[in-house]
Amino acid sequence: MPRELAIMECTECKRQNYLTTRNRKTTTSRLEMKKYCPHERKRTLHRETKK
Repeated sequence: MPRELAIMECTECKRQNYLTTRNRKTTTSRLEMKKYCPHERKRTLHRETKK
């Protein structure tokens, strides 16, 4: 199955806030998205972490 879970971590507070899926075959690099961080109370860059 090509889809896998990806844990998103805030780059500012270093907390794991979101869980999403990604296609392993088409997206080989780590995901980066701007998401809302409830701890920082603003939109910050979130990166995929290693499991």
